[in-house]
Amino acid sequence: MNDLPLDIVNEELYEHYRFTASEGQEPLRVDKFLMNFIENATRNKIQQAIKAGNVLVNEVVVKANYKMKPNDEVKVVLAHPPHENLLVAEDIPLAIVYEDDDLIVVNKPAGMVVHPGHGNYSGTLVNGLIHHIENLPKNNNERPGLVHRIDKDTSGLLVVAKTEFAMANLAKQFFDRTTDRLYYALVWGNIEEEEGTIQGNIGRSLKNRLQMDVFPEGDFGKHAVTHFKVIERFSYVTLVQCKLETGRTHQIRAHFKHIGHPLFNDERYGGDRILKGTTYTKYKQFVDNCFKILPRQALHAKTLGFTHPITKKHLSFDSEIPEDMVLCLEKWRNYTINSKQ
Repeated sequence: MNDLPLDIVNEELYEHYRFTASEGQEPLRVDKFLMNFIENATRNKIQQAIKAGNVLVNEVVVKANYKMKPNDEVKVVLAHPPHENLLVAEDIPLAIVYEDDDLIVVNKPAGMVVHPGHGNYSGTLVNGLIHHIENLPKNNNERPGLVHRIDKDTSGLLVVAKTEFAMANLAKQFFDRTTDRLYYALVWGNIEEEEGTIQGNIGRSLKNRLQMDVFPEGDFGKHAVTHFKVIERFSYVTLVQCKLETGRTHQIRAHFKHIGHPLFNDERYGGDRILKGTTYTKYKQFVDNCFKILPRQALHAKTLGFTHPITKKHLSFDSEIPEDMVLCLEKWRNYTINSKQ
């Protein structure tokens, strides 16, 4: 019951092992090389890690048949911290939207990390949750109650399980794609279609493991589908509503970058610079001011719907767009009106 589907496990990677091949290293497959260095590791386990993109040689993801060379540096990175960290309860204010004996729905502010991890071992949503709720159920990765997550700089709704049964039930709903999730995103450019669908496998970038890439040929990554609908147009940016059919890490951010419309002020995916518009100095100042008002990617998890694990009733929740995003949209709205006069 504790096992969450792989879809739902957070994909942030933590370094577990690092080895450097010697000066006299003979050509040797990386899977065999690692078996010589990692105690009690089976070849199948190593090959599964390689297949998942968790083995890097000189910072590049490799396949099992890669031949190690002298001075090659190989790293194994997995989805959980290498050493268990004691979770500390912290009295952190939570924006609770709904709560009963089985689950809690919270509206996470931008800037809050969902769970402890590399570089963020306090001040997270989980730290606040374990202060608010005793004996939260733990999943495989020691992240109490979590069945899904949103990025640190994304705001919006999250459901957290309070019992083992609720966690297993909700996890299966996310895995079976029976939940309803709508996001609002401000993206660069004027999207031609009023609505559409973005499809393309999403996997960790082969060049930069902090990013996710889209692999349209399906040769790498996991199946991912994002449906979108235009809400409002602002000359050089567009407000869209996104419905997730799948829930991959950075799915909306990676998909919109793939179609040439990165999220506004998304530093990791290139949206933190002017991508559309004029060359006028006043326009540059205007965009810089928007960046200051909204110092993060313009993404908000607005609605969330699922079936209650016990009552079997469908629950649906909606959240207001946060102030920083509202102010940014207002500036773009005014700019568009003024530019037409």
